[in-house]
Amino acid sequence: MHKKTWLIFICLAILISCYSAVQYLFMDAHQAGFVKLKLMLNSTLSSYWYIMLYLHIVFAIVALVIGPFTLFSRFRDKNIKRHRTMGKIYMIGILFGSVSGLYLAFYATGGLMSQLGFGFLAIFWLITAFQALAKIKHKKVLNHQKWMIRNYSLTFAAVTLRIWLVLFTVLFGFEHFNLSYSIIAWLCWVPNLFVAEWFIRRKLNTMKHQGNADLQF
Repeated sequence: MHKKTWLIFICLAILISCYSAVQYLFMDAHQAGFVKLKLMLNSTLSSYWYIMLYLHIVFAIVALVIGPFTLFSRFRDKNIKRHRTMGKIYMIGILFGSVSGLYLAFYATGGLMSQLGFGFLAIFWLITAFQALAKIKHKKVLNHQKWMIRNYSLTFAAVTLRIWLVLFTVLFGFEHFNLSYSIIAWLCWVPNLFVAEWFIRRKLNTMKHQGNADLQF
């Protein structure tokens, strides 16, 4: 990955993380647009729902910000110990973020299609993290890198979700928001995964010609 592309990723990740932190953690979460919409459609939200929301926000932010540093080869090669430490923190973020996300998926706006979209996102988010962890435990570095790329593409759904929300709102307004949101529940992560697979295969073809030992970012 070129440095400019990496900088775009990290800037978007930090921007969305700061926005979420301010909206949900430093201000009244009840006034956040997402929560206000939920309250309009469902007059009561349990205290447990709010706890899971806060857990999801906090740990998703951790994973979103740390992820690019674990993937960037220049940082990884010069900071092996830090890379391992950050990787462990990243995995903790994924664990709590995915479990809380799966719970929240059952209450997703937009009905069954939204619930399935966000539910599968949470499940695949956890599975890809587990695969990445299993591969590095067995010293399969290349396979570990592949699964980390897939995993972060799902982590990055936090960014693409908000991009699609803005686009759909501008194009279609709020009249059919439930339908739009049910589409976005899939659109925020499925294309990300396809891009990740394309990137992996493209880099692997390059490696075959150059004889590199790992995926360079």
